[in-house]
Amino acid sequence: MITAQRSLNIDFSESKAWSVLGRFMHIDEFHPRVTKVDTLSEALTGVGASRRCHFKDGTSAVETVVDWREGAAYEVQLTGFSLPLKQLFMSLAIASTGATSSRVTMQLRYQVKYGPIGWLMGKTMMASMMGKMMNMVLGGLAERVKAVSEGAA
Repeated sequence: MITAQRSLNIDFSESKAWSVLGRFMHIDEFHPRVTKVDTLSEALTGVGASRRCHFKDGTSAVETVVDWREGAAYEVQLTGFSLPLKQLFMSLAIASTGATSSRVTMQLRYQVKYGPIGWLMGKTMMASMMGKMMNMVLGGLAERVKAVSEGAA
């Protein structure tokens, strides 16, 4: 598996950041490419919660929670996507860096189709593309936490 990761320091407590991130079925509130979310499970959070994310480019993916640490992190397995991948996992985590600051980390773990050529493609151009996307998501999360904290949500 190839791993790509990005982090962002934000000027909000871990609990304020989790108040946005922990709303699992509402990733469209901060993910700039998600236009709509369909709830696919009875559970709205926790292991087994499942959603379909619809993206601006017309594609979609199903995300099912495989690990949930209340107030801190979750990991999802993505399926039904159009990327040339065998497997894709995404995690979002928050760690306190002070009384009013946190570090938010997004990680993607993925396995590309097409053997060694796919692996090379995954380590180069796909890693770059995914890095840009992760930076956008983390920036959107920071903006949403700020809006919620200021009462503008």
